[in-house]
Amino acid sequence: MEGKIALEEHVLNADFDATLPAFMDSERMGEVKRRLHDTGPERLAEMDRCGIETAVLSLNSPGVQAVTDPAQAVGLAARANDDLAALVSSHPDRYAGLAAVALQDPAAAARELERCVRELGFRGVLVNGYSNVGDADTGVYLDDHAVEPFWECVQDLRVPVYLHPRDPLPSQQQQYAGHPELLGSAWGFTAETAVHALRLILSGLFDRYPSVSVVLGHLGETLPFNIWRIEHRFARLTFGKRLERPLSAYLSENFYHTTSGIFRDQSLIDTVLEVGADRVLFSADYPWESMDEAATWFDAAPISEADRLKIGRTNAQRLLGLGQD
Repeated sequence: MEGKIALEEHVLNADFDATLPAFMDSERMGEVKRRLHDTGPERLAEMDRCGIETAVLSLNSPGVQAVTDPAQAVGLAARANDDLAALVSSHPDRYAGLAAVALQDPAAAARELERCVRELGFRGVLVNGYSNVGDADTGVYLDDHAVEPFWECVQDLRVPVYLHPRDPLPSQQQQYAGHPELLGSAWGFTAETAVHALRLILSGLFDRYPSVSVVLGHLGETLPFNIWRIEHRFARLTFGKRLERPLSAYLSENFYHTTSGIFRDQSLIDTVLEVGADRVLFSADYPWESMDEAATWFDAAPISEADRLKIGRTNAQRLLGLGQD
């Protein structure tokens, strides 16, 4: 399929080189790092080969969320956004941007998001999970009451929030002891982000801000597969929480789910059956995953051509306002 739009495609600027893990020194990961800095002819040529018309770029994880000093985080976010705006403006017909914001200071994050949308033309914001405040083991999640000014701004601007993974807080990693291979994208990212998304639902966020849209990668971080059981158990043991809709309604009405990093027919079909094709979006997760593998799989996936067009292009156009300027 030609004309695809990919939503979870990453870049890195010099400020955040040091945030990459030690294993990035390996030969393969060194190539990933090189590609994180490439937004020129090489990346564009690969997009052309894969039928990707537009890549929506964002700062690599954990980015601003790992900066423990709030004032420093605010400054680094603004600089990262200025750098990204320059990249997007160099190829405005091929790139779009998602803002980085420092939720260590929610009011500043709201101001920065407004600047990015109104002045820089960004299409939304990507948040890499919880935000560290003070030290690496103190995290503020997006359902925290202190984050309310950010959500007010998101609803006013009507732009999506991409909730991108990061590993659990260090104090919560005991279950991974002796198994570092389970941290990161193999499993730790998914478990952490699925809980974060459920926190948003159960906090009543979407009852307070019903038009807010949150994007999850990796075909919903297992939530489409598990939502029946979660909803079933919550109905019997609510701990006093009251929501206006069933949990599954929030998953299909306030969330979008991208194919980033999961290129499997069964997983795609399950997600479409649970949330509907209107709520699924194509992504590769480049350069952590292969753009070619993502595109080759998606173009041949056993779905209708109408759904392929929605997932590959028109859903993203509608969500991000692409092609409407």
